[in-house]
Amino acid sequence: MPANAPKITWTVTETATLQVGGRAVNARRLTGHADNSAFPQIDVNMQIVLVTPADAKKPVPVIILFGRAAMPGEPPPAIPGRPAVPFTPPTGSDPPAPEQLIAAGWGYAYLNPTSIQADNGAGLTRGIIGLANHGQPRKPEDWGALRAWAWGASRALDYLGTDKSVDAQRVGIEGVSRYGKAALVTMAFDTRFAVVLIGSSGEGGAKLHRRNFGEAVENLTGSGEYHWMAGNFLKYGAAESGFGSRNAGDIPVDAHQLLALCAPRPTFISYGVPEKGDAKWLDQQGSFMAAIAAGPVFRLLGARDLGRSDDYMKEKMPPVNTSLLEGQLAWRQHDGGHTDGPNWKYFIPWASRQLKWK
Repeated sequence: MPANAPKITWTVTETATLQVGGRAVNARRLTGHADNSAFPQIDVNMQIVLVTPADAKKPVPVIILFGRAAMPGEPPPAIPGRPAVPFTPPTGSDPPAPEQLIAAGWGYAYLNPTSIQADNGAGLTRGIIGLANHGQPRKPEDWGALRAWAWGASRALDYLGTDKSVDAQRVGIEGVSRYGKAALVTMAFDTRFAVVLIGSSGEGGAKLHRRNFGEAVENLTGSGEYHWMAGNFLKYGAAESGFGSRNAGDIPVDAHQLLALCAPRPTFISYGVPEKGDAKWLDQQGSFMAAIAAGPVFRLLGARDLGRSDDYMKEKMPPVNTSLLEGQLAWRQHDGGHTDGPNWKYFIPWASRQLKWK
């Protein structure tokens, strides 16, 4: 993260008393304006919606979710040529995460990651990365979108620490897929976050780079996702270059160390099944291996790991829908697809227990 990352000034732009799952909530829309006095040509305004139970008698824990910053009940943006159809969960499915959180006495905050940094390489001269670089292309060691989104989550936590309805010591972070990667990076680099739910994160998230299975370093460096990482990451997907060929085995770090940086704070790794759309190339087993390899650090810091041996080459994932939720490092593979939706009903009581919240 650059030393000149701009300061953020938060403004509440809308407040309302609304309903989430039949319960009254206080909802606030916020804008975080990045100081662009050093380069006015780039304007960055982070978008957050914060929702807390209206009947709360004390400050509540909050989960920051990477996603569209919509007020409760706000319809999705219209798509030209398509009729606006409200989303209806399938019959028998669990309530959406916001409803489960509010019902459990928690709050939540939607943080729009693309209001911080665009999810494409063309945006690297704009957004917070472009602002810090005064509109110039980034250098090889400069941050990528994952770190920028994590930085934005930290700035959101700065604000939550000033909101009297929020228990700032019990703020967590969640994301799925690319935002699952960002949630892991957030938790690893900002020790103020108390808990994390890492959904289907794959390569660049909880999956081991060195495991030659599924999505690989070359997939990120040679496709449209190179902007997620620092430019230096690209050299580890080089078949030919002035410095020779490099691959994942040459990277000096790996995913288990990101997980270890979360210790001893509660860290929940979530996946679905390939049959329902959580693709094999996400390498669920490789992420389980990373969790096993991170276990010694959790134990070193007085936390409980997954309760398996440290032999990450031999340990296999438990059966689908079998929970490993006894410790601060947790694992659960549900029987759904590319989502963490089916695991929220397990995550919330686990997190409440870990954070001693009633």
